[in-house]
Amino acid sequence: MPAPSNPFKAALAAQTPQIGCWLSMGEAASAEIMGTCGFDWLVIDGEHGPNDLRSIRDQLMALERSESHPVVRIPVGETWMVKQVFDAGAQTVLVPLVETAAEAGAMARACRYPPQGVRGVGSSAARASRFAQIPDYLATANDEVCMLVQVETRKGMDNIEEIAAVDGVDGVFIGPADLSADMGHLGNAAHPDVKAAIAGGIARIREAGKAPGILMMDLQGAQEALGYGAVFVAVGIDVTLLAKAARALAAQARALVD
Repeated sequence: MPAPSNPFKAALAAQTPQIGCWLSMGEAASAEIMGTCGFDWLVIDGEHGPNDLRSIRDQLMALERSESHPVVRIPVGETWMVKQVFDAGAQTVLVPLVETAAEAGAMARACRYPPQGVRGVGSSAARASRFAQIPDYLATANDEVCMLVQVETRKGMDNIEEIAAVDGVDGVFIGPADLSADMGHLGNAAHPDVKAAIAGGIARIREAGKAPGILMMDLQGAQEALGYGAVFVAVGIDVTLLAKAARALAAQARALVD
Protein backbone atom coordinates (compact mmCIF):
# COMPACT_ATOMS: atom_id res chain seq x y z
CA MET A 1 0.00 0.00 0.00
CA PRO A 2 1.49 3.36 -1.05
CA ALA A 3 1.41 6.73 0.72
CA PRO A 4 -1.96 8.52 0.39
CA SER A 5 -2.34 10.54 -2.78
CA ASN A 6 -2.12 14.32 -2.50
CA PRO A 7 -5.04 15.84 -4.46
CA PHE A 8 -3.86 19.40 -3.78
CA LYS A 9 -0.44 18.69 -5.32
CA ALA A 10 -2.16 17.16 -8.35
CA ALA A 11 -4.45 20.19 -8.71
CA LEU A 12 -1.50 22.59 -8.65
CA ALA A 13 0.34 20.55 -11.27
CA ALA A 14 -2.76 20.70 -13.47
CA GLN A 15 -3.13 24.48 -12.81
CA THR A 16 -6.65 23.85 -11.47
CA PRO A 17 -7.76 26.83 -9.33
CA GLN A 18 -7.99 26.08 -5.61
CA ILE A 19 -9.85 28.33 -3.14
CA GLY A 20 -8.63 28.30 0.46
CA CYS A 21 -8.80 29.93 3.86
CA TRP A 22 -6.47 30.53 6.81
CA LEU A 23 -6.76 28.78 10.20
CA SER A 24 -5.22 31.04 12.86
CA MET A 25 -7.09 30.02 16.01
CA GLY A 26 -4.84 27.12 16.85
CA GLU A 27 -7.80 24.93 17.85
CA ALA A 28 -8.86 21.54 16.52
CA ALA A 29 -12.56 22.27 17.06
CA SER A 30 -12.57 25.39 14.90
CA ALA A 31 -10.43 23.64 12.28
CA GLU A 32 -12.97 20.83 12.12
CA ILE A 33 -15.77 23.36 11.61
CA MET A 34 -13.83 25.10 8.84
CA GLY A 35 -13.30 21.70 7.24
CA THR A 36 -17.05 21.43 6.65
CA CYS A 37 -17.30 24.74 4.76
CA GLY A 38 -16.25 23.65 1.28
CA PHE A 39 -12.80 25.18 0.85
CA ASP A 40 -10.32 23.29 -1.33
CA TRP A 41 -7.46 23.97 1.12
CA LEU A 42 -6.95 25.30 4.63
CA VAL A 43 -3.73 26.71 6.08
CA ILE A 44 -2.86 25.70 9.64
CA ASP A 45 -0.80 28.76 10.50
CA GLY A 46 2.24 27.97 12.64
CA GLU A 47 3.85 31.34 11.94
CA HIS A 48 1.30 33.79 13.33
CA GLY A 49 -1.27 31.48 14.91
CA PRO A 50 -0.79 30.26 18.54
CA ASN A 51 0.36 26.81 17.42
CA ASP A 52 2.93 24.24 18.42
CA LEU A 53 3.59 20.78 16.97
CA ARG A 54 0.86 19.16 19.05
CA SER A 55 -1.84 21.67 18.13
CA ILE A 56 -0.83 21.34 14.47
CA ARG A 57 -1.08 17.56 14.79
CA ASP A 58 -4.52 17.87 16.42
CA GLN A 59 -5.79 20.07 13.59
CA LEU A 60 -4.46 17.62 11.01
CA MET A 61 -6.41 14.91 12.82
CA ALA A 62 -9.54 17.11 12.88
CA LEU A 63 -9.29 17.64 9.11
CA GLU A 64 -8.53 14.02 8.23
CA ARG A 65 -12.08 13.30 7.03
CA SER A 66 -12.57 16.72 5.42
CA GLU A 67 -12.53 17.37 1.69
CA SER A 68 -10.40 20.44 2.46
CA HIS A 69 -6.68 19.74 2.10
CA PRO A 70 -4.59 20.90 5.10
CA VAL A 71 -1.50 23.00 4.40
CA VAL A 72 0.84 23.64 7.34
CA ARG A 73 2.73 26.94 7.45
CA ILE A 74 5.77 26.54 9.67
CA PRO A 75 7.18 29.55 11.59
CA VAL A 76 10.48 29.73 9.69
CA GLY A 77 12.38 27.75 7.08
CA GLU A 78 14.17 25.24 9.30
CA THR A 79 14.82 21.67 8.14
CA TRP A 80 13.89 20.16 11.50
CA MET A 81 10.51 21.90 11.46
CA VAL A 82 9.73 20.55 8.00
CA LYS A 83 10.63 17.02 9.12
CA GLN A 84 8.43 17.23 12.20
CA VAL A 85 5.26 18.43 10.50
CA PHE A 86 5.55 15.85 7.73
CA ASP A 87 5.96 13.08 10.31
CA ALA A 88 2.92 14.52 12.13
CA GLY A 89 0.86 13.83 9.02
CA ALA A 90 1.10 16.91 6.81
CA GLN A 91 1.51 16.33 3.09
CA THR A 92 1.81 19.98 2.11
CA VAL A 93 3.94 22.60 3.83
CA LEU A 94 4.22 26.35 3.27
CA VAL A 95 7.54 27.97 4.23
CA PRO A 96 7.54 31.75 4.86
CA LEU A 97 10.14 34.33 3.90
CA VAL A 98 12.05 32.46 1.21
CA GLU A 99 14.34 34.84 -0.68
CA THR A 100 16.72 32.68 -2.75
CA ALA A 101 16.78 29.51 -4.80
CA ALA A 102 19.25 28.03 -2.31
CA GLU A 103 16.75 28.50 0.53
CA ALA A 104 13.97 26.98 -1.57
CA GLY A 105 16.16 24.03 -2.47
CA ALA A 106 16.97 23.33 1.16
CA MET A 107 13.26 23.21 1.99
CA ALA A 108 12.49 20.94 -0.96
CA ARG A 109 15.16 18.51 0.26
CA ALA A 110 13.93 18.68 3.86
CA CYS A 111 10.60 17.08 2.97
CA ARG A 112 11.97 14.17 0.92
CA TYR A 113 13.73 10.98 1.91
CA PRO A 114 17.24 10.26 0.59
CA PRO A 115 18.65 10.27 -1.98
CA GLN A 116 16.38 13.13 -3.16
CA GLY A 117 16.42 14.78 0.26
CA VAL A 118 17.42 14.71 3.90
CA ARG A 119 14.20 13.76 5.67
CA GLY A 120 14.98 11.49 8.60
CA VAL A 121 13.79 7.90 8.28
CA GLY A 122 11.60 7.56 11.36
CA SER A 123 8.32 6.69 9.71
CA SER A 124 7.49 3.68 11.89
CA ALA A 125 6.71 6.05 14.79
CA ALA A 126 4.95 8.69 12.69
CA ARG A 127 1.30 9.51 11.93
CA ALA A 128 2.38 9.95 8.32
CA SER A 129 2.76 6.19 7.84
CA ARG A 130 -0.18 5.41 10.11
CA PHE A 131 2.42 4.08 12.53
CA ALA A 132 3.91 1.63 10.02
CA GLN A 133 0.52 0.48 8.73
CA ILE A 134 1.47 1.71 5.23
CA PRO A 135 4.16 -0.78 4.16
CA ASP A 136 5.26 1.17 1.06
CA TYR A 137 5.31 4.58 2.72
CA LEU A 138 9.06 5.14 2.50
CA ALA A 139 9.16 4.14 -1.17
CA THR A 140 6.24 6.35 -2.22
CA ALA A 141 6.08 9.33 0.16
CA ASN A 142 8.39 11.57 -1.91
CA ASP A 143 5.92 11.54 -4.81
CA GLU A 144 3.07 12.86 -2.69
CA VAL A 145 4.71 15.59 -0.59
CA CYS A 146 4.06 19.16 -1.71
CA MET A 147 6.42 22.03 -0.95
CA LEU A 148 5.18 25.62 -1.17
CA VAL A 149 7.55 28.53 -0.59
CA GLN A 150 6.44 32.01 0.32
CA VAL A 151 7.99 35.08 -1.31
CA GLU A 152 7.27 38.30 0.57
CA THR A 153 10.20 40.69 0.13
CA ARG A 154 11.72 42.70 -2.71
CA LYS A 155 14.75 40.39 -2.66
CA GLY A 156 12.52 37.36 -3.02
CA MET A 157 10.61 38.97 -5.88
CA ASP A 158 13.89 39.75 -7.63
CA ASN A 159 14.78 36.05 -7.43
CA ILE A 160 11.33 34.66 -8.08
CA GLU A 161 12.13 32.91 -11.39
CA GLU A 162 15.08 31.08 -9.84
CA ILE A 163 13.01 30.16 -6.78
CA ALA A 164 10.16 28.82 -8.90
CA ALA A 165 12.56 26.81 -11.06
CA VAL A 166 13.86 24.79 -8.09
CA ASP A 167 13.16 21.07 -8.49
CA GLY A 168 10.85 19.93 -5.71
CA VAL A 169 9.08 23.29 -5.29
CA ASP A 170 5.44 22.80 -6.28
CA GLY A 171 4.15 26.33 -5.80
CA VAL A 172 5.25 29.85 -4.93
CA PHE A 173 3.03 31.89 -2.63
CA ILE A 174 3.25 35.69 -2.65
CA GLY A 175 2.64 37.34 0.75
CA PRO A 176 1.00 40.75 0.08
CA ALA A 177 1.18 42.09 3.65
CA ASP A 178 4.91 41.62 4.17
CA LEU A 179 5.70 42.50 0.58
CA SER A 180 3.86 45.79 0.86
CA ALA A 181 5.71 46.55 4.10
CA ASP A 182 9.07 45.79 2.51
CA MET A 183 8.16 48.05 -0.39
CA GLY A 184 7.48 50.94 1.98
CA HIS A 185 3.68 50.66 2.01
CA LEU A 186 3.02 49.07 5.41
CA GLY A 187 -0.66 48.17 5.78
CA ASN A 188 -1.47 49.08 2.18
CA ALA A 189 -1.29 45.96 0.03
CA ALA A 190 -3.65 47.69 -2.42
CA HIS A 191 -1.05 50.30 -3.33
CA PRO A 192 -0.63 50.41 -7.14
CA ASP A 193 3.08 49.58 -6.91
CA VAL A 194 2.35 46.52 -4.75
CA LYS A 195 -0.44 45.34 -7.02
CA ALA A 196 1.83 45.70 -10.04
CA ALA A 197 4.55 43.70 -8.30
CA ILE A 198 2.06 40.96 -7.42
CA ALA A 199 0.70 40.76 -10.96
CA GLY A 200 4.21 40.57 -12.39
CA GLY A 201 5.29 37.99 -9.82
CA ILE A 202 2.34 35.72 -10.57
CA ALA A 203 3.12 35.88 -14.29
CA ARG A 204 6.79 35.05 -13.70
CA ILE A 205 5.92 32.06 -11.49
CA ARG A 206 3.65 30.66 -14.18
CA GLU A 207 6.30 31.24 -16.84
CA ALA A 208 8.65 29.11 -14.73
CA GLY A 209 6.08 26.30 -14.85
CA LYS A 210 4.93 26.44 -11.22
CA ALA A 211 1.64 27.30 -9.49
CA PRO A 212 1.34 30.82 -8.04
CA GLY A 213 -0.59 31.38 -4.80
CA ILE A 214 -1.72 34.33 -2.68
CA LEU A 215 -3.95 35.41 0.22
CA MET A 216 -6.50 38.11 -0.54
CA MET A 217 -8.83 39.45 2.14
CA ASP A 218 -11.73 40.31 -0.17
CA LEU A 219 -13.38 38.66 -3.14
CA GLN A 220 -12.51 41.52 -5.51
CA GLY A 221 -8.83 41.03 -4.75
CA ALA A 222 -9.22 37.27 -5.14
CA GLN A 223 -10.86 37.74 -8.53
CA GLU A 224 -8.02 40.03 -9.60
CA ALA A 225 -5.42 37.48 -8.48
CA LEU A 226 -7.16 34.70 -10.39
CA GLY A 227 -7.22 37.00 -13.40
CA TYR A 228 -3.47 37.49 -13.09
CA GLY A 229 -3.08 33.71 -13.20
CA ALA A 230 -2.94 32.69 -9.53
CA VAL A 231 -3.82 29.03 -8.99
CA PHE A 232 -4.25 28.65 -5.21
CA VAL A 233 -5.96 31.65 -3.63
CA ALA A 234 -6.95 32.05 0.01
CA VAL A 235 -9.88 34.39 0.62
CA GLY A 236 -9.99 34.91 4.37
CA ILE A 237 -8.83 34.11 7.90
CA ASP A 238 -10.96 32.29 10.48
CA VAL A 239 -10.22 34.81 13.23
CA THR A 240 -11.21 37.73 11.00
CA LEU A 241 -14.37 35.98 9.81
CA LEU A 242 -15.49 35.28 13.38
CA ALA A 243 -14.67 38.77 14.63
CA LYS A 244 -16.39 40.51 11.73
CA ALA A 245 -19.55 38.41 11.95
CA ALA A 246 -19.77 38.69 15.74
CA ARG A 247 -19.21 42.46 15.74
CA ALA A 248 -21.86 42.95 13.08
CA LEU A 249 -24.35 40.82 14.99
CA ALA A 250 -23.61 42.64 18.25
CA ALA A 251 -24.10 46.02 16.60
CA GLN A 252 -27.39 44.93 15.04
CA ALA A 253 -28.63 43.49 18.34
CA ARG A 254 -27.62 46.62 20.27
CA ALA A 255 -29.65 48.65 17.79
CA LEU A 256 -32.76 46.81 19.01
CA VAL A 257 -32.46 48.31 22.47
CA ASP A 258 -30.50 51.54 22.03
